[in-house]
Amino acid sequence: MSLRRNVIANYLGQGWAAAMGLAFVPLYIRYLGMEAYGLIGLFALMQAWLGLLDMGMTPTLGREMARFTAGARSAQSIRNLLRSLEIVCFSVAIAIGIVVWAASGWLASDWLKADRLSAGVVQSAIAVMALVIALRFVEALYRSALFGLQRQVWFNAVNAAIATLRGVGAIVVLAGISTTVEAFFLWQAFVSLISVIVIAAGVHSSLPRTDIPARLSLKALHEIRGFAGGMLGIALLSLLLTQVDKVLLSRLLTLEAFGKYTLAATVAGTLYLVVTPITAALYPRLVELASNNDGGELASVYQRGAQLVTALTAPAALLLALFGDGVLFAWTGNAGLAHSAGPLLSALACGTFLNGLMYMPYQLQLAHGWTSLALKVNAVAVAVLVPAIFWIVPAYGAIGAAWVWIALNAVYVIVSIDLMHRRLLPAEKSRWYLSGIASPLAATGVTLLLLRVFQPNVLHDRIGWSAFLVGAGLAALVAAAFTVKDFRMRIFPSMRRIRNA
Repeated sequence: MSLRRNVIANYLGQGWAAAMGLAFVPLYIRYLGMEAYGLIGLFALMQAWLGLLDMGMTPTLGREMARFTAGARSAQSIRNLLRSLEIVCFSVAIAIGIVVWAASGWLASDWLKADRLSAGVVQSAIAVMALVIALRFVEALYRSALFGLQRQVWFNAVNAAIATLRGVGAIVVLAGISTTVEAFFLWQAFVSLISVIVIAAGVHSSLPRTDIPARLSLKALHEIRGFAGGMLGIALLSLLLTQVDKVLLSRLLTLEAFGKYTLAATVAGTLYLVVTPITAALYPRLVELASNNDGGELASVYQRGAQLVTALTAPAALLLALFGDGVLFAWTGNAGLAHSAGPLLSALACGTFLNGLMYMPYQLQLAHGWTSLALKVNAVAVAVLVPAIFWIVPAYGAIGAAWVWIALNAVYVIVSIDLMHRRLLPAEKSRWYLSGIASPLAATGVTLLLLRVFQPNVLHDRIGWSAFLVGAGLAALVAAAFTVKDFRMRIFPSMRRIRNA
């Protein structure tokens, strides 16, 4: 499967899914209110933490599927591994649903601070969340398998259709049936059930048939325990570093204020939609090259991926960082909300951009089966930064948590990259920093800073802000693109052919 085709498919599929999710957020807030939107933020937080119970199954299955496509595993062994992980995954999902449902009353009455929503409504919404979280837990396993098999074109087509059904259907339910948060989550549960059925069928149909039916294999689980255990440790420490702020804020802030933080984090999180299509498409290829010890091509794919990540992410990240309030105003049309959540968005976008830069180096480590570096670096960061979060959040609130996010990822970019390149591709470190990061970032920053003189002065002209943001974003994207060698090699011969025609 062509890497280019997978990258394009990931961008189209995930871009459409993101558009479906983001386009309707202002309508969710209008129909449900900011407190109910805070519950949607709680749902995302719970889903992230309960993902720990995945125990490293999802990334491990994706890696083993990629190894299967490279010829390192037999059809029988990969089917046995899939069936074994399915049994474990479904068992854990059922347990997750029961536990969240049982805890719904305590969360509604003792943890969250709702002013307008009654405890009964909040409890009912959380009870339905339990089902959605359980289904999403299972869906993640099959999604990882499809990416490992490089069935990314098929998956993105299905994912785009599911996202459309999820977003449009939710608005139809809220506008025509019931404007309650319980109805919103019931629709999400229905769509998630459809998604699990369709994606599971796609995985099984992608694997070759075997004479012996797939079965539970303790041996198969035993063989992956080392990599899966490392991934579990990384996931635990990463969650402590990236989600502790949200846990504290859900307890310390009102549900409405937490909803604003969730809104800013949701917009900043769209940067991952630029990063993950690239890394998801390149990861199976990195695994193949690492398995075959092809160091030269491995370095080439790694560097091209890193530069592409920066060139495509930096324009969006700096646009959000420099014009956060304008972005929120153009999107929601609510000037008050833009003023209050804009600074949060600017800070969170900076931290998320730095975090996105680490995706390609992280994929390189996983391709070599090396999980200990991320474990050690994250362990040190937890020991230092988690106590800082406990001190900063009560003292400075949400904006303090956002600045902790920036500091954390700045240290990662400086320290973790140096440590990684001492073992993997040591000759590539300087190139990663200079051509992969510094050049696209500098071109983008200079362009947007020059364009600040054209930004609207106040938040009253939504169309004017939208036009400015689109124009500035495109200009920054072009500037960043010209720092990418592959782009220059393609565009200049094309321009010469046009002049000579």
